[in-house]
Amino acid sequence: MNKPSKTEQSRQLLFAGQELHVRENSGGDSAPSRTITGYAILFNTPSDPIWKDEESEAREIIDPAAITEQLLDNSDIKFTMFHDRQLILARSNKGQGTLRYNIDEKGVSFEFDAPHTADGDKALELVRRGELAGCSFMFTTRYWDSDFVERSAVNVNGLTSITYRVKVITGIYDFTLAADPAYPDTTVQALERELYPVTEAPESPDFMTQVLQMRQAAKFKTINY
Repeated sequence: MNKPSKTEQSRQLLFAGQELHVRENSGGDSAPSRTITGYAILFNTPSDPIWKDEESEAREIIDPAAITEQLLDNSDIKFTMFHDRQLILARSNKGQGTLRYNIDEKGVSFEFDAPHTADGDKALELVRRGELAGCSFMFTTRYWDSDFVERSAVNVNGLTSITYRVKVITGIYDFTLAADPAYPDTTVQALERELYPVTEAPESPDFMTQVLQMRQAAKFKTINY
Protein backbone atom coordinates (compact mmCIF):
# COMPACT_ATOMS: atom_id res chain seq x y z
CA MET A 1 0.00 0.00 0.00
CA ASN A 2 1.33 3.41 -0.95
CA LYS A 3 2.33 5.82 1.77
CA PRO A 4 -0.55 8.26 2.40
CA SER A 5 -0.21 11.93 1.62
CA LYS A 6 0.12 14.11 4.70
CA THR A 7 -1.84 16.86 2.96
CA GLU A 8 -4.81 14.64 2.11
CA GLN A 9 -5.11 12.07 4.84
CA SER A 10 -5.07 12.01 8.60
CA ARG A 11 -4.29 9.09 10.86
CA GLN A 12 -6.63 8.38 13.74
CA LEU A 13 -6.50 5.77 16.46
CA LEU A 14 -9.88 4.31 17.33
CA PHE A 15 -10.40 1.96 20.22
CA ALA A 16 -12.83 -0.91 20.39
CA GLY A 17 -13.62 -3.50 22.95
CA GLN A 18 -15.05 -4.49 26.24
CA GLU A 19 -13.90 -7.04 28.76
CA LEU A 20 -11.45 -9.59 27.38
CA HIS A 21 -12.08 -13.25 28.09
CA VAL A 22 -10.04 -16.43 28.16
CA ARG A 23 -11.77 -19.64 27.16
CA GLU A 24 -9.99 -22.76 28.30
CA ASN A 25 -9.75 -25.80 26.06
CA SER A 26 -12.24 -28.47 27.04
CA GLY A 27 -10.17 -31.23 25.50
CA GLY A 28 -8.81 -33.16 28.47
CA ASP A 29 -5.07 -33.66 28.04
CA SER A 30 -4.78 -31.50 24.93
CA ALA A 31 -2.38 -28.58 25.06
CA PRO A 32 -3.99 -25.28 26.03
CA SER A 33 -4.99 -23.08 23.11
CA ARG A 34 -3.09 -19.87 22.43
CA THR A 35 -5.68 -18.40 20.04
CA ILE A 36 -6.80 -14.83 20.61
CA THR A 37 -10.00 -13.81 18.85
CA GLY A 38 -12.34 -10.86 18.82
CA TYR A 39 -13.41 -7.73 16.93
CA ALA A 40 -10.94 -5.00 16.03
CA ILE A 41 -13.51 -2.84 14.22
CA LEU A 42 -17.21 -2.33 14.96
CA PHE A 43 -19.72 -0.97 12.47
CA ASN A 44 -22.42 1.56 13.34
CA THR A 45 -21.19 1.81 16.93
CA PRO A 46 -20.49 5.26 18.42
CA SER A 47 -17.11 5.60 20.05
CA ASP A 48 -16.60 7.17 23.43
CA PRO A 49 -16.03 10.92 22.99
CA ILE A 50 -12.97 11.98 21.00
CA TRP A 51 -13.33 15.16 23.01
CA LYS A 52 -15.88 16.47 25.48
CA ASP A 53 -16.20 19.78 27.27
CA GLU A 54 -18.94 22.09 28.49
CA GLU A 55 -19.89 23.13 24.95
CA SER A 56 -19.48 20.08 22.74
CA GLU A 57 -18.59 16.44 22.38
CA ALA A 58 -17.58 14.42 19.34
CA ARG A 59 -17.79 10.73 18.53
CA GLU A 60 -16.91 8.58 15.54
CA ILE A 61 -18.81 5.81 13.78
CA ILE A 62 -17.39 3.40 11.21
CA ASP A 63 -19.79 2.81 8.34
CA PRO A 64 -19.93 -0.80 7.04
CA ALA A 65 -19.04 0.47 3.56
CA ALA A 66 -15.71 1.80 4.87
CA ILE A 67 -14.18 -1.69 5.12
CA THR A 68 -13.91 -4.14 2.24
CA GLU A 69 -12.17 -7.46 1.75
CA GLN A 70 -10.07 -5.79 -0.94
CA LEU A 71 -8.92 -3.09 1.48
CA LEU A 72 -7.91 -5.66 4.09
CA ASP A 73 -6.28 -7.95 1.53
CA ASN A 74 -4.22 -5.08 0.12
CA SER A 75 -3.04 -3.91 3.55
CA ASP A 76 -0.01 -4.81 5.62
CA ILE A 77 -1.60 -5.16 9.07
CA LYS A 78 0.50 -5.80 12.15
CA PHE A 79 -1.24 -7.03 15.28
CA THR A 80 0.51 -5.44 18.24
CA MET A 81 0.09 -4.48 21.86
CA PHE A 82 -0.52 -0.80 22.64
CA HIS A 83 0.26 0.22 19.02
CA ASP A 84 3.92 -0.56 19.79
CA ARG A 85 5.35 -1.97 16.58
CA GLN A 86 8.08 -3.69 18.57
CA LEU A 87 5.42 -5.77 20.37
CA ILE A 88 4.18 -7.61 17.28
CA LEU A 89 1.99 -10.67 17.81
CA ALA A 90 0.78 -11.46 14.28
CA ARG A 91 0.73 -10.02 10.78
CA SER A 92 -1.27 -10.11 7.56
CA ASN A 93 0.66 -8.83 4.56
CA LYS A 94 -1.51 -8.65 1.43
CA GLY A 95 -3.88 -11.20 2.93
CA GLN A 96 -1.17 -13.69 3.85
CA GLY A 97 0.31 -14.44 7.26
CA THR A 98 -0.53 -15.37 10.82
CA LEU A 99 -3.32 -12.82 11.32
CA ARG A 100 -6.73 -13.99 10.14
CA TYR A 101 -9.76 -11.71 9.77
CA ASN A 102 -13.36 -11.74 8.59
CA ILE A 103 -15.98 -9.10 7.81
CA ASP A 104 -19.54 -9.64 9.00
CA GLU A 105 -22.52 -7.41 9.77
CA LYS A 106 -21.06 -6.57 13.18
CA GLY A 107 -17.61 -5.52 12.05
CA VAL A 108 -14.15 -6.98 11.43
CA SER A 109 -13.28 -9.98 13.55
CA PHE A 110 -9.77 -11.34 13.94
CA GLU A 111 -8.01 -14.46 15.09
CA PHE A 112 -4.36 -15.38 15.62
CA ASP A 113 -2.28 -17.81 17.61
CA ALA A 114 -0.15 -15.98 20.15
CA PRO A 115 3.52 -16.67 19.41
CA HIS A 116 5.66 -18.63 21.83
CA THR A 117 7.56 -15.49 22.80
CA ALA A 118 7.68 -13.27 25.87
CA ASP A 119 5.27 -10.87 24.15
CA GLY A 120 2.88 -13.68 23.18
CA ASP A 121 2.88 -15.04 26.73
CA LYS A 122 2.36 -11.53 28.09
CA ALA A 123 -0.61 -10.91 25.78
CA LEU A 124 -2.29 -14.16 26.83
CA GLU A 125 -1.73 -13.48 30.51
CA LEU A 126 -3.01 -9.89 30.36
CA VAL A 127 -6.13 -11.02 28.48
CA ARG A 128 -6.64 -13.88 30.92
CA ARG A 129 -6.37 -11.51 33.90
CA GLY A 130 -8.72 -8.98 32.29
CA GLU A 131 -6.09 -6.23 32.32
CA LEU A 132 -6.34 -5.54 28.60
CA ALA A 133 -9.73 -3.96 28.04
CA GLY A 134 -10.15 -4.25 24.28
CA CYS A 135 -8.81 -3.53 20.83
CA SER A 136 -7.98 -0.65 18.58
CA PHE A 137 -6.87 -0.06 15.00
CA MET A 138 -4.90 2.52 13.06
CA PHE A 139 -6.27 3.85 9.78
CA THR A 140 -6.19 6.75 7.36
CA THR A 141 -9.00 8.68 5.74
CA ARG A 142 -9.68 12.17 4.38
CA TYR A 143 -11.41 13.84 7.27
CA TRP A 144 -12.26 17.04 5.46
CA ASP A 145 -13.79 15.37 2.39
CA SER A 146 -17.50 14.72 2.94
CA ASP A 147 -17.36 11.78 0.54
CA PHE A 148 -14.98 10.12 3.00
CA VAL A 149 -16.23 11.40 6.36
CA GLU A 150 -19.77 12.66 6.91
CA ARG A 151 -20.09 15.20 9.72
CA SER A 152 -23.30 16.06 11.55
CA ALA A 153 -24.26 17.81 14.76
CA VAL A 154 -27.28 18.41 16.96
CA ASN A 155 -27.63 20.79 19.86
CA VAL A 156 -29.41 19.43 22.91
CA ASN A 157 -29.78 21.68 25.95
CA GLY A 158 -26.82 23.79 24.89
CA LEU A 159 -24.46 20.86 24.24
CA THR A 160 -23.40 20.31 20.61
CA SER A 161 -23.13 16.61 19.86
CA ILE A 162 -20.92 16.01 16.80
CA THR A 163 -20.73 12.73 14.90
CA TYR A 164 -18.08 11.79 12.37
CA ARG A 165 -19.29 8.88 10.22
CA VAL A 166 -16.28 7.40 8.45
CA LYS A 167 -17.53 6.16 5.07
CA VAL A 168 -14.22 5.49 3.32
CA ILE A 169 -10.98 4.21 4.86
CA THR A 170 -7.92 4.48 2.63
CA GLY A 171 -5.51 2.35 4.66
CA ILE A 172 -5.34 0.09 7.70
CA TYR A 173 -1.99 -0.30 9.43
CA ASP A 174 -2.48 -2.17 12.66
CA PHE A 175 -4.83 -3.91 15.04
CA THR A 176 -3.77 -3.80 18.65
CA LEU A 177 -4.62 -4.97 22.15
CA ALA A 178 -5.38 -1.89 24.22
CA ALA A 179 -5.93 -1.08 27.88
CA ASP A 180 -8.46 1.75 27.45
CA PRO A 181 -11.00 1.03 24.71
CA ALA A 182 -13.49 3.60 23.52
CA TYR A 183 -15.94 1.24 21.82
CA PRO A 184 -17.44 -0.56 24.82
CA ASP A 185 -19.64 -2.91 22.76
CA THR A 186 -16.87 -5.02 21.19
CA THR A 187 -15.96 -8.41 22.57
CA VAL A 188 -12.51 -9.92 22.44
CA GLN A 189 -11.60 -13.37 23.64
CA ALA A 190 -8.37 -15.23 24.17
CA LEU A 191 -8.58 -18.99 23.79
CA GLU A 192 -5.73 -20.90 25.50
CA ARG A 193 -4.97 -23.14 22.62
CA GLU A 194 10.83 -9.37 13.31
CA LEU A 195 10.55 -6.01 14.23
CA TYR A 196 9.29 -3.40 11.69
CA PRO A 197 10.60 0.17 11.65
CA VAL A 198 8.38 2.94 12.93
CA THR A 199 8.94 4.76 9.64
CA GLU A 200 6.56 2.29 7.98
CA ALA A 201 3.68 3.95 9.83
CA PRO A 202 1.89 6.75 7.97
CA GLU A 203 3.25 10.19 8.70
CA SER A 204 0.59 12.36 10.32
CA PRO A 205 0.00 14.67 13.29
CA ASP A 206 -0.17 13.11 16.72
CA PHE A 207 -3.57 12.30 18.20
CA MET A 208 -4.02 15.52 20.20
CA THR A 209 -3.03 17.63 17.19
CA GLN A 210 -5.64 15.81 15.11
CA VAL A 211 -8.30 16.39 17.77
CA LEU A 212 -7.46 20.12 17.78
CA GLN A 213 -7.73 20.21 13.98
CA MET A 214 -11.06 18.39 14.10
CA ARG A 215 -12.41 20.81 16.70
CA GLN A 216 -11.32 23.82 14.67
CA ALA A 217 -13.01 22.37 11.58
CA ALA A 218 -16.22 21.41 13.38
CA LYS A 219 -18.42 24.22 12.05
CA PHE A 220 -21.79 22.62 11.63
CA LYS A 221 -25.41 23.60 11.06
CA THR A 222 -27.03 22.27 14.22
CA ILE A 223 -30.53 21.17 15.05
CA ASN A 224 -31.65 22.70 18.34
CA TYR A 225 -33.88 20.89 20.81
